[in-house]
Amino acid sequence: MSDKNALIQPDRGQSAVSIHLVDKDGFDAVRKGLNAAQRTALEAQRFEGDAGAQAILPDGEGWMAVAGVADTDRLSCWCMAKLAETLPAGTYRRIGGEPGAAMFGWVTGQYRFDRYVSEPKEEGPRVLLTSEVKAIEPTLAEAEAVMLVRDLVNTPAEDMGPAQLEAEAENLHKAYRAEIRVTRGDMLEHDFPMVHAVGRAAARSHAPRMIELEWGNPKHPRIAIVGKGVCFDSGGLDVKPSAGMLLMKKDMGGAAHALALARLIMQAQLPVRLHLLVPAVENAIAGNSFRPGDILKSRAGISVEIGNTDAEGRLVLGDALARAGENEPELVIDFATLTGAARVALGPDLPALFAREDDTANALLEAGIATDDACWRLPLHEGYREYMKSDIADINNAGSGGGFAGSTTAALFLDRFVPKGVDWVHFDTFAWRPSVKPGRSKGGAALGLRAAWQMLRNRYEKAD
Repeated sequence: MSDKNALIQPDRGQSAVSIHLVDKDGFDAVRKGLNAAQRTALEAQRFEGDAGAQAILPDGEGWMAVAGVADTDRLSCWCMAKLAETLPAGTYRRIGGEPGAAMFGWVTGQYRFDRYVSEPKEEGPRVLLTSEVKAIEPTLAEAEAVMLVRDLVNTPAEDMGPAQLEAEAENLHKAYRAEIRVTRGDMLEHDFPMVHAVGRAAARSHAPRMIELEWGNPKHPRIAIVGKGVCFDSGGLDVKPSAGMLLMKKDMGGAAHALALARLIMQAQLPVRLHLLVPAVENAIAGNSFRPGDILKSRAGISVEIGNTDAEGRLVLGDALARAGENEPELVIDFATLTGAARVALGPDLPALFAREDDTANALLEAGIATDDACWRLPLHEGYREYMKSDIADINNAGSGGGFAGSTTAALFLDRFVPKGVDWVHFDTFAWRPSVKPGRSKGGAALGLRAAWQMLRNRYEKAD
């Protein structure tokens, strides 16, 4: 993809191709204002102002683009993304208004993952001009964060193991002078026993570790961001079928979200004391794999009976959430590609949101609508805690609900490891887009990231 910093530029009156955005209500007025040749071109391309449609019209010695949107007064993030994907390389300017929120999709629409393509297609940038200069930097920062998630998730597991997640954290450490701590080996087994148990069967090059970053003024409100970093999930000894493994490179999508959100926080100098935690493992199969029926000890002192080795994400998150809670944060947010049940309930586009506090949940839901990054709240229903009971340990990692409420029971498992009274949010996100949409490529996807970032900005930006 072209340099993202070149894709949105200040409008200083430079030469640019015009883009006219129209909606159904205003189409007739726009059409009447065109000359005969332009109206003929519209008719030839069967353009009638429908959202998502576009046409090319003659404009003097050059040309201009016309695109249909749902509402010209309230542009979505995605309404100009198709133009950014299909128009020739060049510089463009919206006529009759600013691009506003659509700048975001203009950038992400030009994303390409071509790391493994021997001869990547060479495409020049489509540059969009705006007079809203102050909006450029935050828009590019959010787009960059989303594209970081895509890059990390799209990268195959052999090249995106625990060591590579650590390298991403090292990049943040160096760029923003954060404190970094990585726990491995014998200390991992002692301090984070469930992380060690899940990851111990992996090859040495993919050895498990707990990655932690701390950043910010200790006097500021403390928050923790936690991301599930299962870099590949075979299912362990409860091995997945081959079809179930095809997308398991994306099982570190929660870690990708957490790293991207941490970068947004540090880049914007949000007045918080940030604690980032990424338990990074591969759930592999070997002679030393943890087994169904094993009892694992945890950092929190809670004993866990293993009902299914394919329910490993909640184990590594349990240790990470316990560690996060020890510093008495006022807010904890975790991201995880945790359950297929959430996808059955909500499909690929909507991350499931679980929250202890109604005010925080509502703030996230509102932020999701405002940023075109909607999420959907599911309940932490107390009545389902009985599904996690064990006869011989404190809790079982696989619910006994017969397939019912799988995402809720997983969230309730995590809830046991978060100290009481802490404002805790859990995103059960897919981190993948199975089909292309304007501005949203097939493959790795950031779902819930921008909602969380908007909520944090609203909550803390003026706290300093």
